[in-house]
Amino acid sequence: MVFASLFFLCVFFPVFMILYYIFPSIKWRNAILLIFSLIFYSWGEPKYIFLMVFTVILNYFLGLAIQSSKSKKSRKGFLILALAVSLGSLGFFKYSGFVAQTVTSVSGALGGLFEKIPFLRGTGEALSAFNLGNYIPKVALPIGISFYTFQIISYIIDVYRGNVKAQKSPFKLLLYISSFHQLIAGPIVRYDHIAEEIDTRKATPVDIWTGIERFAVGLAKKVVVANLCGSVASSILGGDISDTSVVGAWFGILMFSIQIYFDFSAYSDMAIGMGRMCGFHYHENFNYPYVSRTVSEFWRRWHISLGSFFRDYVYIPMGGNRRHQLLNLFVVWMLTGLWHGASWNFVVWGLYYFVFLVLEKFIYGKVLQKIPVINNIYTLAVVVIGWVFFYYTDFSKAIEMLKSMFGLNGNGVFDAFTKAHILNNIFLFALGVVCCLPVVPAIKKLLPKRELPQEEYYEDFYEHSVEDYIKIDQSNSRSKLGLILSGVTVFVLMAISIIMLVGDSYNPFLYFRF
Repeated sequence: MVFASLFFLCVFFPVFMILYYIFPSIKWRNAILLIFSLIFYSWGEPKYIFLMVFTVILNYFLGLAIQSSKSKKSRKGFLILALAVSLGSLGFFKYSGFVAQTVTSVSGALGGLFEKIPFLRGTGEALSAFNLGNYIPKVALPIGISFYTFQIISYIIDVYRGNVKAQKSPFKLLLYISSFHQLIAGPIVRYDHIAEEIDTRKATPVDIWTGIERFAVGLAKKVVVANLCGSVASSILGGDISDTSVVGAWFGILMFSIQIYFDFSAYSDMAIGMGRMCGFHYHENFNYPYVSRTVSEFWRRWHISLGSFFRDYVYIPMGGNRRHQLLNLFVVWMLTGLWHGASWNFVVWGLYYFVFLVLEKFIYGKVLQKIPVINNIYTLAVVVIGWVFFYYTDFSKAIEMLKSMFGLNGNGVFDAFTKAHILNNIFLFALGVVCCLPVVPAIKKLLPKRELPQEEYYEDFYEHSVEDYIKIDQSNSRSKLGLILSGVTVFVLMAISIIMLVGDSYNPFLYFRF
């Protein structure tokens, strides 16, 4: 089940919200959220729900053991066990096939080399015939395993560090991990961010209306922009790359750049919006990354929850900026690439960013920040070229695509195929570019505001009418014009999105595979 589906929008989520708000007790609301979250996850792959539940329950007991242990050695032992189980599960399901394929390829290459040496010929034949994949069972990747594994790891490490108290209820820990808002594709929610809200949250009118707005915007970003741009990108990048012109190659990868941003940020918007409707305040995951002036800034704006995870649980514990900085950066970016996929193209993609981040940090970063416009163009070029390695799991195709982008395939700068694609999708491309810019925040700043008494914001929802809570915004106030525009915008975005979903067969979520 995905958020951008008619069943979710018209049946699952409305039924959930009705049942959720029928019961005023936080205990019952937690129970309803947990039940619906487990149904949501098991909808597509019911067998893997047992894996997730087992991992959570085991970490629940290990968290309690860490907290109650007096010996530092035993606490560390329980932590290592918890990490081994979580990372072992992720490694088996996500990376075992990749490891088997890599070992088999290396074995075959060595076998071919040894066969050329007379006294090693027998060994070479054995190595060439060896296939590690025959000894590792083929398993499907559980949806969202990368996201919920990192959440479990952040919880157990924070308990070990004493940053949070171990959760006393296994059901509440399971609720934190399995909440359908962010279970499948993030953002990666830290336990300490919502620990209090599990027991004491209260969805105020500002939460509910702001959540509805955020969800509507996310849904439109996914259905109207990401899906359409993705369809165009697939028609260009999925064809015969060797026949692609320079402009065609750049147009295709730019459309993919728009797709992946709106696809992933849309899911985060919808997750944050639904969480807000239920009283959870998830942290932001994107902050207009394509306006960045450096690659370093881009990664402070893109998938913020993942970047902060690697910073706090890998980079700093390894020494951060204090010692072995280059090694620490190398490890973090190799892991960042591998987290996104079990394929060498993702490793190359991660190390590609490692190179540019090192160059910026030690060579030209300070100078670059002082050159306006040029630094934006530079950053955008680095990011867009990087998406080539992200898109193609076949490394040879990525190289072929780069040749097309830089005119090294002999196909010329422009052709009729490219012209047709650009003319047919120029307005879609322009829409995507504009929406990548912080236009909406700028417009909101121009709208007049009207101060309302502070107590109006935090009264119980049931004591207010619909008109009352529509007036409420996290900025404390809105003018009548702002309220009208907000209501009309939400209605139009939802209507357009639902209409476009009817009969739409192209509706992937790119980050589901992670």
